[in-house]
Amino acid sequence: MTCASRGKPKRGADMIDVGIISKGAVAVVDGKFAAVGKADKIEKKFQPERVIDAGSRVVCPAFVDPHTHIVFAGNRLDEFELKIKGADYLDILANGGGIISTVNQTRDACMNDLVEQSRVRLDKMLKNGTCTAEVKTGYGLNTDTELKMLKAIEGLDHSHPIDLIPTFLGAHAIPPEFKKNTDEYVDLLCGEMLPSAWEWYVMTHFFGNKIPFFADVFCEKDAFNLEQSIRILETARGLSFGLKAHVDEFSNLGGSRLAIELGAVSIDHLDTISDEEILLLSKSETIAVITPTVNFNFGSGEFADARKLIDNGCAVALSTDYNPGSAPCPSQAMTMAIACRYQKLLPSEALNAATINGSFAVGMGERVGSIEAGKQADILILDADDYRQPAYEFGGNLVNTVIKKGELA
Repeated sequence: MTCASRGKPKRGADMIDVGIISKGAVAVVDGKFAAVGKADKIEKKFQPERVIDAGSRVVCPAFVDPHTHIVFAGNRLDEFELKIKGADYLDILANGGGIISTVNQTRDACMNDLVEQSRVRLDKMLKNGTCTAEVKTGYGLNTDTELKMLKAIEGLDHSHPIDLIPTFLGAHAIPPEFKKNTDEYVDLLCGEMLPSAWEWYVMTHFFGNKIPFFADVFCEKDAFNLEQSIRILETARGLSFGLKAHVDEFSNLGGSRLAIELGAVSIDHLDTISDEEILLLSKSETIAVITPTVNFNFGSGEFADARKLIDNGCAVALSTDYNPGSAPCPSQAMTMAIACRYQKLLPSEALNAATINGSFAVGMGERVGSIEAGKQADILILDADDYRQPAYEFGGNLVNTVIKKGELA
């Protein structure tokens, strides 16, 4: 399965095509695909130093996870029980739980603890086949801790096989100290935190290696309203950040239209997106990132209408939204399984959404997400003989072998 896309995200009928090559092979040189095709032709053209025989197993691109929050301290196990008893997300947030609980634990954590706790999560993701992941800040909500999180992401990217894409999400929630004056926190975000984050970025290897840096905002009731979101995203765009937005998760405030019109690379969640905004999205370059693990974790029967998004020509990606409160899930295969059952994606659509479209949702579509000549050789060998099996079978891990940049991970 190549999931090849000819340099663009997949839409509509193209999402059904996973690029099956029966009895295929790839040649890898210096960590990149040098050739992809039938095994007999590849074997005649190349004299390899090493051969990995996948037998009759499925070979596919490694997963790309375009929306995660894996850098944090502590856990939210108490909150998990509260949700089982009937408390909803916004109630927990309003009473100082939810994101704020993790904020307090992350503020208190030293850098070493923050990195090591996050490394454990990355290890789980790698074992489940993810080789590229976006990672957001947003559990600091002050300049020092947000920068601490960015530095943790930087350190993990240096030391862990998974390639990380940093996103600044200082606009994740209103910190307790600004609860009575949310506009004052927006002043801090725009006047100090976003500029400081950009200053950090230009001094890192991310900037030197042309890895994008995004700014995100949670446009939602009890978070940031539309006017505040406009100011945050416009300030970020002025500083040269790429843009992302959490929108339409619980209520439609117009955030999808805003983000699309500002040229966001992705808009994420989309449970309450309007038909008008879907049409606007379908005509844009913005990727729709769906997070079915959140709805599953909430025990909800309501999911973003990914079927409608695809049928209307939107480019759809899937993500675990791996985070401590609403989606403690490291597995893109599990995300695919949920999306197929509750959002009526075909297994082929789910695979493309978790690979090639995920790569475009983090600005890495020219580098990863498919098996194509010139791209980074990130490959999975699955304990399956049919590409539909990872979405069909859930609760385990069918990843037999992870190959990162041409080397066994």
